Amino acid sequence: MKDLSIVALLNVIGELFSDEVSIAVTDTEKYIYYRPSKRIDLKILPGDLLKEETLAYKALQSGQKVSEFINREVFGVPYHGMAVPFLHKGELEGCVLAIYPAFTEGKSVITIKTQDGWIPTPFSDVIYLEAKDRKTHIVTTSFKGNHTNSLQEFEYKLPREMFIRCHRSFIVNVHQIKEIFPDTHSTFVLAMANGEKISVSQSYASYFRKLLGF
Repeated sequence: MKDLSIVALLNVIGELFSDEVSIAVTDTEKYIYYRPSKRIDLKILPGDLLKEETLAYKALQSGQKVSEFINREVFGVPYHGMAVPFLHKGELEGCVLAIYPAFTEGKSVITIKTQDGWIPTPFSDVIYLEAKDRKTHIVTTSFKGNHTNSLQEFEYKLPREMFIRCHRSFIVNVHQIKEIFPDTHSTFVLAMANGEKISVSQSYASYFRKLLGF
């Protein structure tokens, strides 16, 4: 165990992920490790500098986890990904990335299961998504349904400029928020356009405020 290198350890960790997930590690300026998957390869090389448009750069600049869709202009292929910054002795040292293939670029609908079938629904019509009873329930402007994807999977795929995770059980469409009210312990309650109320939990409150700029 003493002779196990960081690269060898990362390769072993990479084996725990599916063949669809590529893994990358950066310091504050460049990539220091990259393990491509069978489904997506961004052709990153250790030593490549971070570009401003990348998830790694955004995570390091914000100091927070970033998950979003990146179009093909950055690496030549579109992808979904998540970047999480890490600290060492209180100082920002770099970030770790999980990179997923984008099965459709620019897809702007969620196909929702109803009692009668499936309805492809534009993002703009979705009010919120809720994890309940081991399903993801989706409320739109005209109907309710469910989906097999988890909230975490939706957090990767939905556009960040429109959808925000505000609770372990909720993702909301910011365009469907009518008003924001303060609640106890520095949290908030969202009055949605359909009249429903959704809580912003304490663990998401500061993240929510930063993204909405208030």
